[in-house]
Amino acid sequence: MRHRVAKKKLGRPHSHRKALLRNLVREVFEHGSIMTTTTKAKAAQSVVERLITFAKKGGVHERRMINRWLNDRKLTNRVVDEIAKNYLDVSGGYTRVVKVGTRRGDGAEMAILELVKKEGS
Repeated sequence: MRHRVAKKKLGRPHSHRKALLRNLVREVFEHGSIMTTTTKAKAAQSVVERLITFAKKGGVHERRMINRWLNDRKLTNRVVDEIAKNYLDVSGGYTRVVKVGTRRGDGAEMAILELVKKEGS
């Protein structure tokens, strides 16, 4: 039974929500940070953290699991070979969500989802 185990549905059907999260995660890995609504940032944060944890192991299976989310071999290799190397000695907390105020058009709470930089990297 799944009592009280909920995830953010973001007001979208399953396929739309998955595509949205996939795009957000891809942008975080490409650019290092993105600005989006707070709810979307928190939903994408858990996926990014999970993928970096996979990337730290770096095996074939983990690369395939990452590629299922990113659908881009070059980006998958970059995540495993470059991004994950920064977090080998850390066991979590690879990203942060920083609230930046409200969006002017509709008043939605905005936030920046960014990869945490290590000292000296």
